[in-house]
Amino acid sequence: MRPALAVWLVMSLLGGTGAQDMCGDPPATPSHSAPAPQLSPEELLSPHMPGSLRCDACHAIAFQIEEQLLKAEGKLGKKALKESDYMEVLERSCSQDWESYGVLELDGEKRLSGPGLPRQQPLSVMVSGGPWPSRLSKLCHGYVGERGEAQIYGAHRRGPAALRQLLCRGDKGPCAGRKDRPDPPKALQNEL
Repeated sequence: MRPALAVWLVMSLLGGTGAQDMCGDPPATPSHSAPAPQLSPEELLSPHMPGSLRCDACHAIAFQIEEQLLKAEGKLGKKALKESDYMEVLERSCSQDWESYGVLELDGEKRLSGPGLPRQQPLSVMVSGGPWPSRLSKLCHGYVGERGEAQIYGAHRRGPAALRQLLCRGDKGPCAGRKDRPDPPKALQNEL
């Protein structure tokens, strides 16, 4: 009996009749592909955030500022922060690494993606790192410098919508007059 088993085993291995052939091949999994976004020279090399992504960038910055300020206030039992404290939090917010943000292409349009921004389609390729973190940090410092720490903290105390209005929507804000990029719902902001 053993020689017959050994012959069958050798023949199975050489002939390719193994357990898969006996039991049937596993079901084929459908393949999906998603191309990486095609970035222009400006999007790849410029130190500045491209104009088409500034609204998304502003929402990301407002989200990060809001999260950092809420965390700092939470340590004090939701009390208002002293000026020196909120100035430090705003500096830390803008100086973070921003590595969780990147750009992807959705329906032929490039969008910034990351925490605090609306979810994109489930199958997409995001290009992160590179110039995006420094662009976000630079833009964040610019908003704090233009608006001032006290005004930003005051807007935060009135709520996330007031902060987004101040930074992103105002007369000269990057989202002024845009209806196609609404504020992300609160449930999506706490995703990570």
